Amino acid sequence: MSSYLIGVHQCKLDSKNRFMIPKAFKKQLRSSVDSPFVLKRSVFHKCLELYTMNEWDKVVFRINKLNRFVKKNNDFIRMFTAGVKLIDLDSTGRMLLPKDLQKYAKINREIVLSSSGSMIEIWDNTKYESIINNAKIDFASLAEDVMGSKNFNDE
Repeated sequence: MSSYLIGVHQCKLDSKNRFMIPKAFKKQLRSSVDSPFVLKRSVFHKCLELYTMNEWDKVVFRINKLNRFVKKNNDFIRMFTAGVKLIDLDSTGRMLLPKDLQKYAKINREIVLSSSGSMIEIWDNTKYESIINNAKIDFASLAEDVMGSKNFNDE
């Protein structure tokens, strides 16, 4: 698998709160589909984050370097890992969305799977559209603030 994923896909939860991983993502995740995935709450938004085990190991490696005897580090770790679940694909390629995480993200039947670097964000469709089309965010200004000072020729 590459270090980043590409794509945004709309899906529907079935009556048992399962959804199919789109074929485009399955192709990109082909080396990971037989391993468990990690599903967790997002830090900044009411959505979920889906990691391959390999990508999750990289995150946990960094977290494990934090000094657990510093209270804010300990608090961060607890909150960051709240609700973390191991999730497997079933034999037909469906993934179960646990009720507690579904409730956290206020997810109904219509969902969006959106690539975000090396993980996939899982959104309620309505919430995703409102974030993407938020008139309060000037994307051009945001892009300049985040990427404008980078000199890509130095890399």
